[in-house]
Amino acid sequence: MSFRDNLQHLRATRNMTQEQLAMLLGVSRQSVSKWEAERAYPEMDKLLKLCDLFGCTLDELVLGDLTDRPTDAVSRMPVHAVSQDVTGYDQAMRSFAWKFPLGVVAIIIGFSLAVLLSGPEFSSGDPSQSYATVLMLAGIAVGFALILPAWSARNGFRKAHPFVEDFYTADQKNKARSARTAGIVAGIGLVMVGLAFTMVLYEAQWLAGSIPFLFIAAGVFFIMRGCLLKSRCNLDRYNRRSLSELDDVQIDALDDAGLRTRARRAKRDRGIVVVVMCVATAVALVLLFVPVFDAQRWFWLAWPVGGVLCVAMRAFPSMREDG
Repeated sequence: MSFRDNLQHLRATRNMTQEQLAMLLGVSRQSVSKWEAERAYPEMDKLLKLCDLFGCTLDELVLGDLTDRPTDAVSRMPVHAVSQDVTGYDQAMRSFAWKFPLGVVAIIIGFSLAVLLSGPEFSSGDPSQSYATVLMLAGIAVGFALILPAWSARNGFRKAHPFVEDFYTADQKNKARSARTAGIVAGIGLVMVGLAFTMVLYEAQWLAGSIPFLFIAAGVFFIMRGCLLKSRCNLDRYNRRSLSELDDVQIDALDDAGLRTRARRAKRDRGIVVVVMCVATAVALVLLFVPVFDAQRWFWLAWPVGGVLCVAMRAFPSMREDG
């Protein structure tokens, strides 16, 4: 009995589509299709994943006969009219949408409290001056303790499941869109309150430079969380991003010529973004630490300018191809 027959039968015992199996293995649907058409053969790590998924040995899967195995009622995929989240994608993205904004907020609050305790209200010998540095470093530490694991977990999920079938319903997408709108409105409102406090506390500059940032931090949280919850529903964008992370061998192994073209274009665009933003970061550091023409105050402009350049450089080839 061939590997193809075993794989098709095992998939049928779980009522599993090619898309669902591909998502669980972290490959494209075209790869599973090629395996079952005997036009390609999975790599060893994928074979081991198949063995673990279907509860069989490597010899049984490749050389044995598993076509008499009965239907697995316990592990069988439920029959639904719509696609299902078989990889735990939604929970992974919701977790990231909490932890990443909280990390950013922790950093902002740390700076805000540091500014508050550095004001003229406290003398140079006051212990609060030392506490200001401690609070700033603590905020940075807490922020990165939330951001880095969340980022690593999301990248780990993407590596394990680079292609996810769109399972969100129209109602779920509408709710996510409403959540983003509500988050942006609430966030902008809180930012405006923070700016209002800046004007009210203008004479007390140390307060004007700290208290408003507490409102701004809350506004940033609502805006980021709302946008992340909305973006999680854009699985087409998620899959395109995964294409940009494939290496040349994986791209050449794709069965669809159009998909290969999209993967090469996505990889090129990702390379452009990395180079431009690295240059922008270098320029920002130079402006920040090299006292030339009093440019320190403008160092942050390097990143917005870099972002605009990325958009322009990525859009120009697409316009030329369309023309």
